[in-house]
Amino acid sequence: MARMVRFHEFGGPEVLRLDEVEVRELAQGEVRVRVGAFGLNRVETIYRSGHFGPVSFPARIGYEMAGTVEAVGPGVTQWREGDRVAALFGLSMEDYGTYGEEVVYPADMLVPVPEELTFEQAAASWMQYGTAYGLVEIGHIAKSDFVVINAASSSVGLAAIQIALREGAVPIAVTRGRDKAEALQSLGAAHVIVSNEEDVPARVMEITGGKGAQVAFDAVGGEPLSALLTAMAPLGTVIVYGMLAGPICTLTLPPLMLANLDLRGFSADLLVRDPQSRERLVEYIAGGLTEGALTPVIDSVFDLADIVEAHCYLESNRQLGKIVVRT
Repeated sequence: MARMVRFHEFGGPEVLRLDEVEVRELAQGEVRVRVGAFGLNRVETIYRSGHFGPVSFPARIGYEMAGTVEAVGPGVTQWREGDRVAALFGLSMEDYGTYGEEVVYPADMLVPVPEELTFEQAAASWMQYGTAYGLVEIGHIAKSDFVVINAASSSVGLAAIQIALREGAVPIAVTRGRDKAEALQSLGAAHVIVSNEEDVPARVMEITGGKGAQVAFDAVGGEPLSALLTAMAPLGTVIVYGMLAGPICTLTLPPLMLANLDLRGFSADLLVRDPQSRERLVEYIAGGLTEGALTPVIDSVFDLADIVEAHCYLESNRQLGKIVVRT
């Protein structure tokens, strides 16, 4: 038996329960992992609230974890007992939810965790950098490109800043409040725009000398997306991977058409479904973590028993970086 976070109905953080469950037998190609830590992601709050559609209750939850291999199933040759591993993201949470003390996970969706990384750091890495890797794989950012990154204080936003810097690009961080501006600059943002106080497109045009940004990495969506299009350089790319401002946007077409922009919807699981892009993603992130070019920013670490409090904090938007839960 192991403790596993599940929810028996849709709702707020209070629906999360810590249940004692039997860990099932391993199927072909699966591994059982003793979890050391797991990261929290905003998409999990959407799932918990019922916006992904029906699930079978009680439902598991979670996309990320890091820990130690306890057992390997039939056909598994790349892992053995005692190996330190972390999970790649994008699998069904209902089938492979990671919030718990022990989880079963497909062997080919695990990556090694080097000894120099703690489980908390490893659990804070793969989904945020895997999402931000879209700047490379989809956005094709290049040296000296201006890159607009909104929701910049989120774990993915901070990961995007680091990846932009690694590629020699110029990260322009957008955040709602002045309270996080100084921290974003200290974490590598070349410029910070406070959206509650400043006209974002006007400031982008000012920063870029009137040329506009080559790439925008947009977690906000909604109506602000239309305004963002006016701040893009000709042939620029806008990658939309979130909808913090809502799922509906009244799109103004002239900026999109006249600048020949590429408006691209993006879900990061695209990059792990395909074996070739998954291999490129793993090589890029593993290399960055080893070199120190990618260093996860952890805001806070909660204990497993405090999972409700951890989700409340996640939804408060007060954090700067990743929220991690240790088991």
